[in-house]
Amino acid sequence: MTLKINKITKRFGHSVAVDQLSLEVPRGEMFGMLGANGAGKTTTFRMMLGLLEPSEGEITWNGQKIDYSRTNVIGYLPEERGLYPKLKVRDQLIYLGRLKGMAKKDILVEMKKWLERFKITDYESKRIEELSKGNQQKIQFIASVIHKPELLILDEPFSGLDPINAELLKEAVIDLKRQGTTIVFSSHRMDHVEELCQHLCILHHGSPVVQGNLREIKQSFRNKFIVIEGERPFDSLKNLPGVIKFKQKQEGVRLQVEDEEVAKMIFSHVAKEGYVRKFEVEEPSLQDIFIEKVGTAYA
Repeated sequence: MTLKINKITKRFGHSVAVDQLSLEVPRGEMFGMLGANGAGKTTTFRMMLGLLEPSEGEITWNGQKIDYSRTNVIGYLPEERGLYPKLKVRDQLIYLGRLKGMAKKDILVEMKKWLERFKITDYESKRIEELSKGNQQKIQFIASVIHKPELLILDEPFSGLDPINAELLKEAVIDLKRQGTTIVFSSHRMDHVEELCQHLCILHHGSPVVQGNLREIKQSFRNKFIVIEGERPFDSLKNLPGVIKFKQKQEGVRLQVEDEEVAKMIFSHVAKEGYVRKFEVEEPSLQDIFIEKVGTAYA
């Protein structure tokens, strides 16, 4: 079973939200979708759900076109939370599970399993509005997976969670992947994307600017980031040819350079000037790659 997005474009009047996007996500893989606000991620998710029709192109799951009638095989955790505040947790999950075609007895079995896993069994009879934002997020997640979807779409799943609960949710997502669930997710926490995803796509104004295997993407950016530490200032480095960015650190500097040859030139330069405690060519982070390609911080 594979999710295939083939040259989809989505227009709203004269505005193009998504432009000729193609990607493929095999079964059981976790795929990261990144982009600044307004890049087209949520629009893409809504087309994947069959809530929006592409202006051009096609989206298929297991070879069949996705439309609203197939949402029973898809789970969706939206960025904008959508629980009914006056409903009790139990009633909320029964209602949403029934909408996915589940029998009540099966819903209750899954519900108890997930409430125990997230250590919130005492909240079964509480109204949603009585829960903290973090616990509401757990209930929203349970609602998105209670019907055991084949394809799971998570839009900012860790938003509003403290580190302990974020780790709980992350472990649950990893277990779902191990069980064969295909997962596409977006997150402002790029460290989570780096940790969880094999492949990713960075969208900018609706078009992919970086796409592919995360390891290969990082390799294509290697030898471009240097950390230097020592007991003297390194201000002279900022004006050297080939230095793109210069950032002062507590005990030295971090540079972004054009290529490996510039890194060698800088090494020769600092070695001539005296003792250097550390000179390291560093693997770029996903944040580094994002900023270089999109040209803006992740808002």
